[in-house]
Amino acid sequence: MTTFDQILSEKTIFRDTTVLSPHFIPKELPFREQQITEIMSAVSPALKGQKPRNLIIYGKTGTGKTCTMKRVMEDFINASKNKASMQYINCRIYNSRYRIMQKILKGYVPDMEKAGFGLPFLYEKLIEVASDGQQLIIILDEIDMVKDLDELVYTLTRSNDEITRGGVSMIGISNRLSFKDSLDPRSKSSLYENETIFQPYSAQQLQKILEQRAEQGFEKDTVESSAINLAAAITSQESGDARYALKLLSKAGEIVQQEGRKKVVDDDVEAARKKVEIDLTVETVNTLPEMHQIVLYAIANLSISGSKYARLEGLDNSFLFSGEVYEEYEKICKRLRKRARSSRWYKEYLGDLEVLGVITTTPSGKGIKGHTTLIKIGSHVSEVVEVLKKNLFSNLD
Repeated sequence: MTTFDQILSEKTIFRDTTVLSPHFIPKELPFREQQITEIMSAVSPALKGQKPRNLIIYGKTGTGKTCTMKRVMEDFINASKNKASMQYINCRIYNSRYRIMQKILKGYVPDMEKAGFGLPFLYEKLIEVASDGQQLIIILDEIDMVKDLDELVYTLTRSNDEITRGGVSMIGISNRLSFKDSLDPRSKSSLYENETIFQPYSAQQLQKILEQRAEQGFEKDTVESSAINLAAAITSQESGDARYALKLLSKAGEIVQQEGRKKVVDDDVEAARKKVEIDLTVETVNTLPEMHQIVLYAIANLSISGSKYARLEGLDNSFLFSGEVYEEYEKICKRLRKRARSSRWYKEYLGDLEVLGVITTTPSGKGIKGHTTLIKIGSHVSEVVEVLKKNLFSNLD
């Protein structure tokens, strides 16, 4: 019988697998010094008891937005001496105004999650906490995932009209430069924000990042430099997503470890590529809000059978028409006993799925009757369907 002692005593090419995780925050963040300085400058007034302007951070997935923000947050909390607070909220999990207000006030209101406090109570409590002289900075990661974003922005920004000595500021992190376009004009005007943009990493930058992590995460001389270069090149061509590059290198290491070899080479990176793509797709799908999952399930289902409209128009039937996807979405909602959202919300869901790289959309253009949007799902459709079936229908009577 295998014991933990036996497993722990086995030779491994890994020194510290934590360092290879996309969630690990290194002491030094290469190529993000400018953004760190911009964010620190933006929030520094709070350390003097003054209200900072709101800040919106933009950048594609894997450009270091969250990692950089958490690095700044750690330094900010150490410097604040209780004059100001900074709170991180993942809006994929806390995706409504009420849940976010609950999360903000959890440390200030006993029994927050047990009692059914109404929104007016939470709003008054927020004003009370901030009026005690506190500068509250709320970090909203993936802010565009909030269902009632207009109401949230308006509530947080307008609370300052009633706060006497402190203030509430907001830092929004978004994958979409256009996310503000969907806001109500009142919410837009009340934001009064600074902006910071994170550009995708180049191949050379990804190479340096991987070298830094490999040095700490792997034992000496267990990773060929050409394997690191290949992982950086593949990632740069596809997305510039540092998380993908790290997963690629880590998975290549796992393959070598499982096969009892001593060094990661180019072939291991290539072998890791497909596995990582599937892992990332599954991870993305699992963290989608429910309505996004239903829309994606509609797209995946239709993609397997092929579009009947595309065939009629002489198109590749892997393209789907927006209208037929919406019809399928309504059918699935009915089956799940859920209320289908309006076409306006449906278009928002499509936009979010495209930002996450799960689907691509394109205008139909000339030669097709009427004007519509063509939708195409990414790879690994069967894996997507299996994950969504489990998520959506496992508890259905």
